[in-house]
Amino acid sequence: MNIVESIDDPKWKRAIRDFRSYLKLERQLSDNSIDAYLRDVSHLAQYAIDNKRSPEEISLDDLRGLVAILHDMGVALATQCRIVSGLRTFYRMMLLEDAVDENPVDLLEMPRGSRHLPDVLTNDEVDAIIATFDLSQPDQERNRVIVEVLYGCGLRVSELVMLHLSNIFPDDECLLVTGKGDKQRWVPINQTALHLMLQYIETIRSHQRIRSGEENYVFINRLGTHLSRNYVFMFLKEAVKKAGIQKNISPHSLRHSFATELVTNGADLRAVQEMLGHEKINTTEIYTHLSHQYLRETISTYHPHYRR
Repeated sequence: MNIVESIDDPKWKRAIRDFRSYLKLERQLSDNSIDAYLRDVSHLAQYAIDNKRSPEEISLDDLRGLVAILHDMGVALATQCRIVSGLRTFYRMMLLEDAVDENPVDLLEMPRGSRHLPDVLTNDEVDAIIATFDLSQPDQERNRVIVEVLYGCGLRVSELVMLHLSNIFPDDECLLVTGKGDKQRWVPINQTALHLMLQYIETIRSHQRIRSGEENYVFINRLGTHLSRNYVFMFLKEAVKKAGIQKNISPHSLRHSFATELVTNGADLRAVQEMLGHEKINTTEIYTHLSHQYLRETISTYHPHYRR
């Protein structure tokens, strides 16, 4: 199945087909280059279809959301930049065809490599996010558990959505997590998060009809399949907005918040490295810088001499 055929939305299918013709006839690119451009646009198309957006309705916020998801998925910086460049070319074509009034990608900053971390949530802010969930709704109860596990265990969102029932070890209060490069590691889970997860499995998940091949996944959607990274990003974004939190938050922010709490409160850096699944200690050391910044901000806020 080629890229155009894999898109099941008629508006996006037509737009991508037009883009292919534009690249071939007007830009006179090679077949390999055309395929690369179409793959880039397919990322946006799938994101847009999941969020019920047509090609003409894509906004700057949608584009930022896509880039955040690519980052959370661990997509290399160079690949992110290439995808953004491909999307810019796609919307140049849309402009030429008068399908849009402006190119939304022109307002999007190129992804940049940085040692700066996403905004970190406080405990009170995590509680405020959880308070937005209507726990009388099964999917909202499940989402509450997801937030508790992401924040309490520091998992990557990809690790969470791929978590299996067989990866839960209640007696040991541990999860066996498969991270990057299919490397497995043991991650402790606190009693609150473990209790809520087991309760979700027993009272909600056990009553769902689950599709064949999906039976071992912990977190299941209404269609009986495991959740997507995109879904977790979108429901968390909505909850953050409802909670009135003015920060740029993604599922990765909960992982960073987990690590920051540990380092700030004196946890051994090697232990944090192990729990996060970082291959190199240099990656984990970023949190010591963030911890120092947090301490400086705390002093400047509460020490009277810093306020003079």
